[in-house]
Amino acid sequence: MFNGMGNMGNMMKQVQKMQKEMKKMQDELERKTVEVTAGGGAVKIVMNGQKQVQSLKINPEAVDKDDVEMLEDIISAAMNEAVKKVDEMMGAEMGKLAGGLGLPPGMF
Repeated sequence: MFNGMGNMGNMMKQVQKMQKEMKKMQDELERKTVEVTAGGGAVKIVMNGQKQVQSLKINPEAVDKDDVEMLEDIISAAMNEAVKKVDEMMGAEMGKLAGGLGLPPGMF
């Protein structure tokens, strides 16, 4: 019975360690950014790890009042690519965390 309680205590310590590491990782991801461009440099977006747009730059040459739809498409593509890059960054960081805790892949 005491052995089972010891295992439970160890498991609780691991859970607490994982929670602490997750909080640390979330704080670090909040400070990290990704930068993407679309439309041959017509649009540039910087997004943080919380998927918040930090900046959006539009090259004035990309603005054509007769073709607003093209600019909208370029912005959409840049946003989608930025979100994808943030997801990839988060996945890589989660993988590091899971590996450091000795958890098998897919446990996060």
